[in-house]
Amino acid sequence: MSGRERIGRVFLVVVGLALAFVLGVAFARTLDERPKSSGTETIVRTLEPIVQEAPVRTVTVTVTGP
Repeated sequence: MSGRERIGRVFLVVVGLALAFVLGVAFARTLDERPKSSGTETIVRTLEPIVQEAPVRTVTVTVTGP
């Protein structure tokens, strides 16, 4: 391996390590800056009642026991 090839490989390794370091720092900052969860979430909804019609017929059932 010539001196020029060795310098090229060392340069690529240094650039790769620097890139990995920068990506690691960016990832860590992203984790630190995310919003903190309070653990509970309350959702309030208003439900409109459904209009009910009168029943067509009424049936009474009587059950007797022993």
